Amino acid sequence: MILLQKLFPLNFKGRHARSRKGRGVAAAELAVCLPIVVLLVVATMEACSAVFLKQSLTVAAYEGVRTALVEGATASNVQTACNQVLSDRKIEGATVKVSPLDIAVLKPGEYVDVTVIAPCSENSVVPANFYRGRSLSATASMMIEN
Repeated sequence: MILLQKLFPLNFKGRHARSRKGRGVAAAELAVCLPIVVLLVVATMEACSAVFLKQSLTVAAYEGVRTALVEGATASNVQTACNQVLSDRKIEGATVKVSPLDIAVLKPGEYVDVTVIAPCSENSVVPANFYRGRSLSATASMMIEN
């Protein structure tokens, strides 16, 4: 019982008796640790946003190149397919590049490439982004078969 009283001193109102020094130490620890914890949370959110953006670009490029393999497909069809995926995932400011532009002239065995590029700053979930001025891109290539 004496050990418990020494570990958890209570005053007559039933509250823990703390000295002013103990409260000051807690406030100093909070002042040091809170900004670090907030920075870690914001950085984690920004990193997750970048991973989502990269995955969205990869899916859009893949769907675009699959559209290019359909007989009679044009670069406009490919861009429409990519933009549909990007708008579904709420990706802003993306550009789609199809190489070669004239898909109809490709012979079996030749490749078509679709590259999708989007800026990180327009697709950030936090106002202060860590990827300021950078863009992510994804490329998908497939071979014409028939």
